[in-house]
Amino acid sequence: MIQFHHVFKRYPGGHEALSDVSFTLPRETMAFLTGHSGAGKSTLLKLVSLIERPTRGQVLVDGVNLGATRRRRIPYIRRRIGMIFQDHRLLYDRTVFDNVALPLVISGYRHQEIARRVRAALDKVGLLGKERLYPVTLSGGEQQRVGIARAVVNKPPLLLADEPTGNLDPALSLEIMHLFEQFNQVGVTVLIATHDLGLVQRLGHPVLTLDHGRLQADARLPEPA
Repeated sequence: MIQFHHVFKRYPGGHEALSDVSFTLPRETMAFLTGHSGAGKSTLLKLVSLIERPTRGQVLVDGVNLGATRRRRIPYIRRRIGMIFQDHRLLYDRTVFDNVALPLVISGYRHQEIARRVRAALDKVGLLGKERLYPVTLSGGEQQRVGIARAVVNKPPLLLADEPTGNLDPALSLEIMHLFEQFNQVGVTVLIATHDLGLVQRLGHPVLTLDHGRLQADARLPEPA
């Protein structure tokens, strides 16, 4: 599903965020991306989601070379990728329903199909009864669930999450990770950037570790003693 072949990313000013990164994440895999602050985790996710382009090397998603993708094709590729952020990025003047519906509205879905898909997504994250509420009335964990529902409402085959539990307590963090596992169990490929090594060890999925832009490992972390 995701392939990096000798990928480098250098930003204006000379900072090299990724250096010679190569790995393959098979379809229907759930994996974690770990590393210190500034290791390159967010940059790697931005390359996969076409927010950034590699300086050198190839990034492929589902066989498509993202570095060679024309600008007009980017929106179509992004529809197949769900993105979840630490800060939720919700519209606080819109209801939960409207926030989740946004990708479908942009894609031109009919009203009845939007309503059906939004309610199905909210049901999956346990928020079906809160579709008419505004995000400001929800807890942090509930707001993150709205963000997840918005990311999956298009039924993308790939989910990317950038520190999705960074602002949540351990119990809520585990709940959110179990949600990702549920999506993975029905065939969605999931890649999650996180600094929470305790949670990563507890769940036992494959791990990619970055250190100053270089990939250190592609293996399971050892179980905690």
